[in-house]
Amino acid sequence: MSFTVIELEDIPVAFVKVEGGPTHAAKAFAELEARMGSFRGKRFYGVFDVNTGEYRACVRLDENNPDSMGLDSGTIPGRKYARTKIVDWTGKEHTIGPTFDELVKNCIESGHEIDITRPSIEFYRSQQELFLLVPISN
Repeated sequence: MSFTVIELEDIPVAFVKVEGGPTHAAKAFAELEARMGSFRGKRFYGVFDVNTGEYRACVRLDENNPDSMGLDSGTIPGRKYARTKIVDWTGKEHTIGPTFDELVKNCIESGHEIDITRPSIEFYRSQQELFLLVPISN
C-alpha cells in the first residue's frame, strides 16, 4: 500500500459521537444526516480516538456551512498525517478497518511514529473516494 505524508490544518466541525468505535459509524452518520436534512455540498469526516473508543461523524464548519445545527462542535487537530485512498468505497465499508491497520503497519515499517494523542480520520471526499489518515509525529 502506498501512502502520502500531508500537513493537515485544524478543521472546525459539528459532530455526532457514539461509543463503541467505528462499528457504530453508520448509526452516527444516520443521526447526523437526520439533523442536517441533506449531505449535498458538505464535507464529512469520521474521527476515531483509539484512547477513548469514541467515534465521531463530523461535518466541516466553514463559510459555506457555518451553522452547527445545535450539534456538539470541536476541531479535528491538524499536523502531519499519513494518507491513503480507497476508491469506490461505497459497499466496501468492511475494508476501512483493515486498510487502516495496513496503513499503520506501513507507516511504522517506513520509520514513522504513530501519534496516539490525535485521532485517525476518514475523509469522505465523494461516493467514489475515501481518504484514510493516520496521525504521525515525524
